[in-house]
Amino acid sequence: MIHHLQSRLAAVALAIVAMLAVSTAAFSQEKSTWDTIQDNGTLRIGVTQAPPWFFKNPATNEWTGLGVSVGNAMAEALNVKLEPVEVTWGTAVSALQANQIDIMFVLDATPQRAVAVGFPAQPLLYYALAVLADDELTIETWDDLNKPDIKIAVTQGTTMDSYVSRRLDKAEILRFPSNGEAVAAFQSKRVNAVSLFHPPLIAMRQKIGRGQIVLPKPIRQSTSSAGVRLEADTRFRDWVNTAISYYYQTGQTQEWYEQFLTEYGVDPETVPAIRREDW
Repeated sequence: MIHHLQSRLAAVALAIVAMLAVSTAAFSQEKSTWDTIQDNGTLRIGVTQAPPWFFKNPATNEWTGLGVSVGNAMAEALNVKLEPVEVTWGTAVSALQANQIDIMFVLDATPQRAVAVGFPAQPLLYYALAVLADDELTIETWDDLNKPDIKIAVTQGTTMDSYVSRRLDKAEILRFPSNGEAVAAFQSKRVNAVSLFHPPLIAMRQKIGRGQIVLPKPIRQSTSSAGVRLEADTRFRDWVNTAISYYYQTGQTQEWYEQFLTEYGVDPETVPAIRREDW
């Protein structure tokens, strides 16, 4: 019986080794993102309706936004065509894994995501915790909002909630289940300000038609990146790192950002930059 069991275990072990060998061979033979882009002549970028990063014009069905501008520049540098592929923020990682897109811009690099997809070392842009506040308020620091007569809305259980709660122990903080409900409280004038990371506030202020966007000091900054497929061949990831570093350092990323804002009807001078050096 022992001999029979040993034989069966040996057979199972051989089968596992064979499966691993096949998987390794398949992985090594799988075409890399770099080769796929060159062979197909297209760069596939994920897009989703989220101005100022991505915006689909309902009249023309054409995509614009910062992510599209970066994608166009990369496609031109690679001498290929740009192909926008619609995804959602929730499906972007799986779309990269399934080889449905080659890159997703403005995807924050987190430890959890880095297990599933790759990220270049250079951030694509910087953004910061901001407030959309009543125009008559004078705000330079968080202390300017830390007053009993100030009401500020945040999204419950978020980074904004945690940070604002620590900073503003004297103000009245109203917590809402979603960003939209927090902004709606400002729109209806139930609160004097709403705190979110600054890029989403741009479209919201445009819709509301009032309010000032301010980065109170000390600035609570964060970064956003570009997700790529996790693979043994790192040529594409390394090239993306070089490209976004070049665009950022030369000021091109900020220029594209301001160009979209202008087209979107927002004065770039009234909103914070995405280059931390400009804050």
